[in-house]
Amino acid sequence: MGMGYNPGCRREESPVDRRLLRAATKFTDVHCHCLPDLDDGPASMEEAIALCWRLVEDNVSTVVATPHQLGPFETRIRAEAIRRATGLLNRELTERGLALVVLPGAEVRVDERIDELLAQDEVLTLADAGRSVLLELPWDILIDIEPLLMQLAYRGIHAIIAHPERNVPLLRRPQILQRWRACGIGLQVTAASLTGQWGRHVKRAAWRLVTEGWRVCVATDAHDDSRPLGMTMAFKAIAAHLGRDLAHLLCVENPARAIRGEKLAPILAQSQRGVRWQRA
Repeated sequence: MGMGYNPGCRREESPVDRRLLRAATKFTDVHCHCLPDLDDGPASMEEAIALCWRLVEDNVSTVVATPHQLGPFETRIRAEAIRRATGLLNRELTERGLALVVLPGAEVRVDERIDELLAQDEVLTLADAGRSVLLELPWDILIDIEPLLMQLAYRGIHAIIAHPERNVPLLRRPQILQRWRACGIGLQVTAASLTGQWGRHVKRAAWRLVTEGWRVCVATDAHDDSRPLGMTMAFKAIAAHLGRDLAHLLCVENPARAIRGEKLAPILAQSQRGVRWQRA
């Protein structure tokens, strides 16, 4: 990847921008481990409710529950278990008057069987809509998943790569990621990465991805109280550096596209006048 945008250089913010930033913005979080006692997220319903309170405080109104599937969790987390746990959590949220809608989904560890398992309803797509799948790469080795991406694209399923800015093997081989671009992939960048809470190297990688023409959405990858959420902080950071329209695209519009089963809108090439983008 090239050097890309330097988030240390702020653009001038007008009084109109400041008023717009103060306006309430509701987010859709497409990557969140909020279901109790399924994976490495909340251990109990009370912990899950506490996490959901934090999401609401961060202006999230809709969240896709994405417990891990396949990989280490292959034998434990089934599609029906996710749907059942999502229904129970929604019922509890309603009883407690918490204004948050939880949709079923999964963070699926890359596996050559995914295409087959999707057809068998063994792994879940985002919002259980059958159109977008959130893929997790291994942390310790780089696997070229181009054949899988081509299979998914052929079936009309949009692949979204989870938190690529935190995947060291992938960042060391950026040409691989560039080849995957031809398959129409989307990238899910973590909100806390953009605000530096995962460290400066991850922050630099995250800002490169949001300014190099990728199809990007921002999400929390929240697990529990040990991880920051940061959707509002990320929105304000992107708006301050690149403009509110781009912040809305990355934090509001593209996450909404993901749960509707639509392909993420791309950011167009960066120019001296800033980053351009398109809606389709």
